[in-house]
Amino acid sequence: MKLVEIMEDLPIFKEFRPEELEQILDISSSKIYQSGECLFKEGDPAKEMWIVIDGNVELRFEMPDMRPSTNESTLSSHQKEIPESQVFGWSCFIPPFKMRLSAYCVSRRCQVLKINTARLNHIMTQNREIGFKIMHYLVLVLGFRFKQMQDQVGRFMGVNMMNSW
Repeated sequence: MKLVEIMEDLPIFKEFRPEELEQILDISSSKIYQSGECLFKEGDPAKEMWIVIDGNVELRFEMPDMRPSTNESTLSSHQKEIPESQVFGWSCFIPPFKMRLSAYCVSRRCQVLKINTARLNHIMTQNREIGFKIMHYLVLVLGFRFKQMQDQVGRFMGVNMMNSW
């Protein structure tokens, strides 16, 4: 399947007209990762917005003692089946433009779309409609992320309460 066909099926681009999608396609690339591979590390420059096309990606915080990160340090999970979870790497829009977590492929393989943020910001400045559509979708993503975090905190607090009995 061609990248443009894949992009047409992504929820973030559902409302895009063909000429708008073409602009995004010009600044995008697709990459495949294998299980356990790191897509980026916490602290790396945030130069792209990422979208899961296939497979699963986990965002994890790195342990200070330099142990390899595991699923125990996972803060959020991203997969094709949950539209609001497909987009990640939104640190590219927020100063200091550094990745706040590390990303790992946790399925047999995963395919991601990477969109160059410097060029995307230029497009969004020139075409406010594109900018609105992308930012509108990112608000949905952020809401989903906060819900994930709320669930994690609830589980953690529940485990702590049970262990203190």
